[in-house]
Amino acid sequence: MALSLMRNSYLSNFIDLLFPRLCQACKANLLGSEDLICTACLYNLPYTNFHLQAENIVARQFWGKVKLECAYALLYFEKGGKVQHLMHQFKYNGMQKIGNKLGGIAGNQLVQNTSLPTVDFIIPVPLHKSRLRERGYNQSVNFAQGLAKALKATVIEQTLVRAVKTSTQTRKSRFARFENMQHVFELCNPALLENKHILLVDDIVTTGSTLEACAHELLKVPGLKLSIAAIAYAV
Repeated sequence: MALSLMRNSYLSNFIDLLFPRLCQACKANLLGSEDLICTACLYNLPYTNFHLQAENIVARQFWGKVKLECAYALLYFEKGGKVQHLMHQFKYNGMQKIGNKLGGIAGNQLVQNTSLPTVDFIIPVPLHKSRLRERGYNQSVNFAQGLAKALKATVIEQTLVRAVKTSTQTRKSRFARFENMQHVFELCNPALLENKHILLVDDIVTTGSTLEACAHELLKVPGLKLSIAAIAYAV
């Protein structure tokens, strides 16, 4: 048994030498059992600790706009930083497992949040079907899947849909982003969500206009309670 483990270790090290596995945050070589993100980066990523702050920046962003039970983001996002590198690999280079990994970390944090009631369903912010065809996956779904394992909740994808394809939000003003997201989302089978606690998830919170538009649609459902979680909050 010990000899077999040693051989596997040597083989793994040899493969890593020929085909080095790189940290998706800093590009350093991954060692041993490290996966996707090196130990140093996992320890030093800019965590928000919003799960310990009920009135955090994300929550305040929605005050007076939509009623939320809880609002949260795992990381701070800064241009040129490690989180941006991670998100680029995740969203545009097919590294879907990054979303699962970060979702697991976020879920483990949210389990510690005593102010967060039990979540029934997790709903990822949907992509328009044409955008989904282009990219091949919805990054918010990967994040939701990681969250679901820790929170023991169910991910549902077809209840909230993006009925209108919008232009990119990049470089738009706060008001223009808000206008761009009006009447974009629709609910299918809203009865499924009645009297349920929904965790709505997205990748990055900037102005919050996309999440706000989704929230207004979801909160039309009788008895629905809503919380929000994201991978990162843009500083």
